[in-house]
Amino acid sequence: MSSRLFPWFFVIAGLLLFVAFSLFSVNMTEFAIRTRFGEIIDTRYKPGLHLKWPWDKVSKFDRRILSESYTGETFLTNDGRGLIVDFYVKWRVKDPSTYYTAVGGLEGLGAQRLAEIVKDGIKSVVAQRTLQQIVSAERAAVTEQMFGPASHNAEGLGVELVDVRVQRIDLPDEVAARVYESMKQSFAKTASRLRAEGQQESATIRSTAERQRTVILADAERDGLRTRGEGDAIATQTYARAYSKDPEFYAFYRSLQAYEHSLGKDSDLLVLSPDGEFFRYFKEAPAATAPRHH
Repeated sequence: MSSRLFPWFFVIAGLLLFVAFSLFSVNMTEFAIRTRFGEIIDTRYKPGLHLKWPWDKVSKFDRRILSESYTGETFLTNDGRGLIVDFYVKWRVKDPSTYYTAVGGLEGLGAQRLAEIVKDGIKSVVAQRTLQQIVSAERAAVTEQMFGPASHNAEGLGVELVDVRVQRIDLPDEVAARVYESMKQSFAKTASRLRAEGQQESATIRSTAERQRTVILADAERDGLRTRGEGDAIATQTYARAYSKDPEFYAFYRSLQAYEHSLGKDSDLLVLSPDGEFFRYFKEAPAATAPRHH
């Protein structure tokens, strides 16, 4: 190679190095922050290829929702009982500048800081309750109470806390049996109280139904007696009018009714005198009565 080409070779190599250290790319799933000697220069980079000075530094952070699970974390309740809690956290970077300043450009440190914030929120909620209250409370209510303060504190880190969920709450082996026995006795007392209340309510319903039944039957019997009395009165009036029009025919009709109800049954036995008044219409026909003129 000619000695005259050496300077050009170094110039081209220097240009290539300058270009290599002056270009950087940003993906759609990333935030990019350009700093110069620790000072933030720009954060508004869209996806694509961008330029920078070779001595500038570019830090990138994932802009998607990130998730991290934490298992076996121990927290103390208000009555000094230990709880083993498994939970997970979902978050995303909201303010790249604040996030970069808080974690010093280390994304792993941000996850650790956020985990400590969430743990403090869980610790605060658990410390305000006894073990029985934690076990019997709605998990959604506990999660909501610790999510609010944790989300507020996470804003100072430059991230948005998307979700925090308690996956499992367990007890140490040495206290689990004692706690379960205490809960069993408490539930047994509650069941006895509910059964007693149910029996009392049942007796009240039965007595009310029996009283209503007695009132309904009494009213029905009263109405029936009144209706029968009215019917008997009407029948008596009808019989009286019929008797007054033709007493002989009325006597004959009543005798026929007596014959119908007294004779013709196999099991009946009547001992009567043939000359008695009962068989008067068998022996002679009633005298014809002259028609009445009104």
